[in-house]
Amino acid sequence: MDEYSWGDVARGTGWITFLAAVGAMLTAVAVLWVNPSTGYGDDFVHYLEVDVAGGNSHVVTLLLGLIFPIVHSGLASLRPAGEKVVGPRAWRVIFAFPSLCLAYSWIVYFVSHAHDGLVFYDLSHVGWAHSLAWLTNFVSFLFLYPSVYNLKEVAAVDRPRVHLWETGIIRITRHPQFVGQAMWSVAHLAMVGTSFTALTMALLVGHHYFACWNGDRRLEDEHGDRFLAIKGRTSVVPFAAIWEGRQILPDDYWKELVRPPLILIAVGSIGAYLAHPFMQAGAAMSVNSGWSPGGILS
Repeated sequence: MDEYSWGDVARGTGWITFLAAVGAMLTAVAVLWVNPSTGYGDDFVHYLEVDVAGGNSHVVTLLLGLIFPIVHSGLASLRPAGEKVVGPRAWRVIFAFPSLCLAYSWIVYFVSHAHDGLVFYDLSHVGWAHSLAWLTNFVSFLFLYPSVYNLKEVAAVDRPRVHLWETGIIRITRHPQFVGQAMWSVAHLAMVGTSFTALTMALLVGHHYFACWNGDRRLEDEHGDRFLAIKGRTSVVPFAAIWEGRQILPDDYWKELVRPPLILIAVGSIGAYLAHPFMQAGAAMSVNSGWSPGGILS
């Protein structure tokens, strides 16, 4: 985990390039997908909603819940072959760009239609429920983007690799993204109990559950018996391996968690919460553009 030394942060090693790479990618997504005048995001969702789903928002989220995993997990599975053709950095861009575009469209559509369908309950305006959901969401992001990941590889600043980790949050759960997505989904469904929200959350958790199998398969293909040994010392269910004695936390375990990426993600999670009004405004803009008849998540 030398990639995460605080000395690197103090020297700025690689991080200026990282921020520039992330900025370039997000700019491309904004121009080519998000911006109504230059991007294709609205056209894509309009096609799904009007031409395919006939205005049924449940069908649209079902389609997005099928298309996103096929693209995201499919490109991840094609990584070994793709990297041989275009190289690991170029493949990271090929993988990231469509995933970010589809994720944006699905999030905006969810925000705009969360109250669609059968309404079983709505606690979105209840103070304690909102606070509990916020806390759960905050913790979920620490699982979704754990500190064991090399963020510079995510942005293709460093050469992307298929790592074999057994430190940090991996000691708690071998698939932190699955756990984080489940927490995030439960928190949102606990606030807004509609059939649309339930379907969307089920699709998200289902995709990440599949990713547990797909991720293990890819790691076994890459690392063989070394991965199988780590698999035996870790668990998908949080703390299960620790409870069963298969994983022993070191006395200085906290040092594996307090790393620069974890701090960055914590700050980013707070920023994402503060950005909710802008997400709602984006959903409203999409409604006004003519393709989305649903209400705004309040």
